[in-house]
Amino acid sequence: MGLDMYAFAINADSVGSSTVDVALGDGAMQLSYWRKFNALHGWMEDLYRQKGGSKESFNCTTVRLDLKDLDRLEMDTGNNKLVPVNGFFFGAQEIYPEDLESVGDFVKVARQAIADGKAVFYDSWW
Repeated sequence: MGLDMYAFAINADSVGSSTVDVALGDGAMQLSYWRKFNALHGWMEDLYRQKGGSKESFNCTTVRLDLKDLDRLEMDTGNNKLVPVNGFFFGAQEIYPEDLESVGDFVKVARQAIADGKAVFYDSWW
């Protein structure tokens, strides 16, 4: 077991303006996958709470990323503002260069997905 993290794209029309706790279903296309990148997970949980997410456990819970969120994620990643978080299944507290690179790759494909009429969501399972 461990922290498995995903980004998905789904037809934006199918989710309307929903930003948290959206069931993605079979139509979702995986954009990115991370394993035990707990600093990114913590960043996403903060975003979830800012957008009104209220589930006690941020597990199997979705949060939508819009273009502003992607800009902020890119900036925070570049400025070393991702902070490791603790969790039983969350892995080490170190942030690896390849983890940071993967965020840049994700931001690119996520922006394109949004331009193509998709909604982008983060989800995780631990």
